[in-house]
Amino acid sequence: MADFMLKSAGFAEGQPLPTQFTCDGADQSPPLSWSEPPQGTKSFALVVDDPDAPRGTFRHWAAFNIPQGTRSLPAGTGNGSAGEIAQAENDFGRPGYGGACPPKGHGPHHYRFKLFALDTEKLDLPPNASIDQVEAAASEHQLGRAELTGTYERE
Repeated sequence: MADFMLKSAGFAEGQPLPTQFTCDGADQSPPLSWSEPPQGTKSFALVVDDPDAPRGTFRHWAAFNIPQGTRSLPAGTGNGSAGEIAQAENDFGRPGYGGACPPKGHGPHHYRFKLFALDTEKLDLPPNASIDQVEAAASEHQLGRAELTGTYERE
């Protein structure tokens, strides 16, 4: 399996997410961009989760059926319609992006942005697919994976 690079103009690897990408700000999905994916990539899937949530991993966003030629998602892609990109239902109970929103005084949480390069043009999932379903389907078709982690803490 080949790896490639995922980055954001909004935050650096391991650094805090700016407030605009959290529930304390605009609750906007951050801008993301990535390097050339592995040979044979036909589409991408993105999963964002928080493994530090008190009740286990909390899933904030999944976007899938991202066209092969795409190399970036602008800020706000996860809010509202993402055009031809499908979005799964997050653990807040709605489709699209739900920003970092850890319990106050719980210490910093880690938000993993995981981008999968896939060997299929489309994941065959229902319109109301869960993020778990997206990640499971993406894992079956994965050619490579890029990951970026940001943190956020509410005092």
